[in-house]
Amino acid sequence: AAMRSRAEVDATLQTAKLNPAELLPAVHCLSFGPQAGGGECCLLQLEPGLCAELEAGRSLVIRGEKDEHAVLCSKDKTYDMKIADTSNMLLFVPGCKTPEELNADQASYNIIHSQIAGFSKNYWELRRCRPKLKKLRKLLMEDPYEGPDSQKDQTSTFSKYTTEDLLSLIQASEEEILHQLQVIDACKIEGYWRILDFDYEMKLLNHVTQLIDSESWPLSKVPLCACLEELGSLEPREMIEHILLSYGRKYVDDAGEVFFEMHEDKICRAIAQMLLQNAVKFNLSEFEEVWQQSVPEGMTTRLDQLQGLALVDKSSRPETIFLLKVEDLPEDNQERFNSLFGIREKWTEGDITPYIQDLCAEKQTVGALLTKYARSSMLNGVKVYNSRRPIS
Repeated sequence: AAMRSRAEVDATLQTAKLNPAELLPAVHCLSFGPQAGGGECCLLQLEPGLCAELEAGRSLVIRGEKDEHAVLCSKDKTYDMKIADTSNMLLFVPGCKTPEELNADQASYNIIHSQIAGFSKNYWELRRCRPKLKKLRKLLMEDPYEGPDSQKDQTSTFSKYTTEDLLSLIQASEEEILHQLQVIDACKIEGYWRILDFDYEMKLLNHVTQLIDSESWPLSKVPLCACLEELGSLEPREMIEHILLSYGRKYVDDAGEVFFEMHEDKICRAIAQMLLQNAVKFNLSEFEEVWQQSVPEGMTTRLDQLQGLALVDKSSRPETIFLLKVEDLPEDNQERFNSLFGIREKWTEGDITPYIQDLCAEKQTVGALLTKYARSSMLNGVKVYNSRRPIS
């Protein structure tokens, strides 16, 4: 295309009935370059925090396998990626000057000839989302660790996963994945992340609680060295330390010795799971009695220790309790509610909260989730929630 002159520009402005005095003196004359095909470039809209990440030289990673919806991850956050269409054609003009830049440099510009390098009618929009971490547990549960003597471990055909493997398979940021590995009490064995088989975990916990009992140590001050010394002949030392880390808080006293303060609630909860996993339903009062007798001396069992693990059925006579683990429920919001309303038609807010708490997005409340996915009504003076849609 021939280069436009200033006179042609002024004539065009007059035809368009625009007053040149109200415009910047500099004019961009655009022409399409030879390579200006669509589809070569993708636009990504970034919030300031993510922009700063890139400007600081850090990477953003797109994660997801072929059958998964793509997410974009920074070091510590996960974002859903959605294509947003725009009615305006978006043009890519290398070296394009903004009005602010032109204003600052008025003297040197009159007509600027710019070539369009590409164009797009849409862009990727990012929305902060919950990391998709359910798959992490699922992968590690394919081959739980049953201890050093397990024959199964030698012959297992299941994959084992390093941190790098998990980063390529799980749709979450590195920090979110590493935090979740801690939450599910995974441990690194020979460079691979593993979850302990529940029976093996209980065996280790039992060794530790029996030792605490026989030595009459206070639960708030369990010495690491003595535990390793006493139990090292029964199980690998790193497994003893792992179980102490899973069920206690590590600290160092003034003399520099390492101790653990044991988590009473977590130990009681694990023992309840062991009792409940072999029964479909358990008479509640009988369960409470057996449970209290099964926990270490000095610990007190309470039903609120079982939130997200077990559910009491108050409508049955006598009342019963059964295992219902939040980690076994679907990750998607609607599927989670469908599943819960399939288990029980009407829920009180107190009963359902432990099973939907993890679905709350940033600054979202359980109440807001219930408003969206459930319908409330009164039953014998108590507010209950049921499904908004028929459950098949």
